[in-house]
Amino acid sequence: MLNYILKRIIHIFIALFVIITATFFLMKLAPGSPFASERQLPPAIEQQLNAKYGLDNPWYIQYKDYLVSSFTFDFGESMKYKGRSVNAMISEGFPVSLVLGIEAMILAIGLGVLFGVISALYHNKFPDYVSTVIAVLGISVPSFILAGLFQLLFSLKLGWFPVTGWKGFMYTVLPATALALTHAGFIAKLTRSSMLEQNNSEYVKLARAKGIGKWSVVFKHSLRNAMLPVVTYLGPLSAGVVTGSFIIEQIFAIPGIGRHFVQSITNRDYTTIMGVTVFYSIILLLAVLIVDILYQFIDPRIKLKGAKKS
Repeated sequence: MLNYILKRIIHIFIALFVIITATFFLMKLAPGSPFASERQLPPAIEQQLNAKYGLDNPWYIQYKDYLVSSFTFDFGESMKYKGRSVNAMISEGFPVSLVLGIEAMILAIGLGVLFGVISALYHNKFPDYVSTVIAVLGISVPSFILAGLFQLLFSLKLGWFPVTGWKGFMYTVLPATALALTHAGFIAKLTRSSMLEQNNSEYVKLARAKGIGKWSVVFKHSLRNAMLPVVTYLGPLSAGVVTGSFIIEQIFAIPGIGRHFVQSITNRDYTTIMGVTVFYSIILLLAVLIVDILYQFIDPRIKLKGAKKS
């Protein structure tokens, strides 16, 4: 296990290097300037700003500085928010985004597994049809559309939840649900297919022949084996929650990192784009590593070092 983790950490650094390089050159190719605005700056002031942030250096010098700052986690000062460092913006916004992401993941896994199990236990019956329709709707409707519908129905029409803001648990319900439903639909389909396969296995048939109840068979026998595809989906789920939160945080005016990231792209705030991209890349790469390690505990037959090719 230790050798596997060390090997994967090396792969993470390689992937991070590729991401940093791609981000740098994409920023260079993007049109516009971080100091462009409706009011044109005097050339002398713009030249001073370019010198302050190193934008007047050759591209290879900027690239070297970009790599050093990324691997030392010192992203400097924001080009748009004067006096605010990118590290401070990340430390302020990440706890909010983390709470939203964890809540959305719990909802996605809980609802997805629940609907998947119900659909498999009542195969080709009314509960199966209802669960399948809900899962398909969740997959088909984008999270930002659900966010607007939730605000209209549950906030403006019914008044059950606040429209925007981040001041308590009630403010988290709508954004987390809108973010979770699409992934819950995928998890429900995965759980349903896996549960149907497990229900036809010999050990489940034997358990039923012994007179064990339907739900006891699920929780004591088939569900654990059926969860492996769901664990496989945790990596894409983490990525989907992170990228989806960018838009959701904008819609609900949530003070997380996602809102800063969207605004930094609009403002051509290179230092903020760099910092948030590197930070989220590290989180996602570590999430994939954690998912791979979880395989070993869920199914001991899986060897982390990989089977030899015959």
